[in-house]
Amino acid sequence: MLTLRKALVVGINKYPSSPLHGCINDASAFASIIETNGNGSPNFDVRLVTDVPTKSELKGLIIELFKGDSETSLFYFSGHGYIDNIGGYIVTPDYTPHDFGVSMDEILTIANESKSKNRIIILDCCHSGAFGSPKVNGGVTTQIVEGVSILTASKDNEPSLEVNGHGVFTNLLLDALQGGAADLRGHITPGSVYAYIDQALGPWDQRPVFKTNISRFTSLRTATPSVPIGILRKLVNYFPAPHQYFALDPSFEVTNTEQIEHKVIEPYANPDNVVIFKDLQKLESVGLVVPVDEEHMYFAAMNSKSCKLTALGYHYWRLVKDRRI
Repeated sequence: MLTLRKALVVGINKYPSSPLHGCINDASAFASIIETNGNGSPNFDVRLVTDVPTKSELKGLIIELFKGDSETSLFYFSGHGYIDNIGGYIVTPDYTPHDFGVSMDEILTIANESKSKNRIIILDCCHSGAFGSPKVNGGVTTQIVEGVSILTASKDNEPSLEVNGHGVFTNLLLDALQGGAADLRGHITPGSVYAYIDQALGPWDQRPVFKTNISRFTSLRTATPSVPIGILRKLVNYFPAPHQYFALDPSFEVTNTEQIEHKVIEPYANPDNVVIFKDLQKLESVGLVVPVDEEHMYFAAMNSKSCKLTALGYHYWRLVKDRRI
């Protein structure tokens, strides 16, 4: 049976002269998150490997990952990285002064030649930005072919830091995958993950690097949507045209009823309108709808004003209209 989405997740702490402390923790946490989506459905078939002892073994695992024609093949590595005047390396415990580990250029070549539709490489190691960088070796072997995306913890001349037993980059990566980088449909892509991490790290911190050659993003994971998809799809019902206003009146406000002791205004709360208004309030809470000439949706209803789509609301309106949601 074809494995549609598979991931090789590697964490190495056990280096002879310079051990690390958070890489296995980070690899294990990453593997646990991407194995399933936010609703518990299967996502990636994950192979978690820790403290792989040799360059030969790690390279063999990478070759095996990118074999076949799976829908997505993902490689995550947390450990030491190294760079010299030839290129970058992910370091293995059997490193020697002139043989540090698996060459980043070799990994890129393996990914480039893979028949997998989407190839994603995520590296949390020092100098990881050397991966696919033409500045290192003149661009002779660093072409990124279509379908390859690369996300690294730092630039080629920077370290990748650990804090309290966890990598700074992977901590943010995990937050992004748990929903921080999700769009309103719950989709999390390599691009949205990069944007999340990039915004979280300041100009004086290590800087993440993102390189890709794709025609459309694949989803790394789906989280629980901020607004139920069924409500998003009602955008075109509430707003038949994107610049049209939705007229409100007191009958949309659930508290505007004689059963509640406060001043009420005719027309009183109508159950059908109350359901619509709750949908509109949810859409307003995520920035898709705003009240017109009032600060809050409550007053827009009680004062018989309107609400309208925001620019972001118009974007999702088009997605619904084009049947992409």
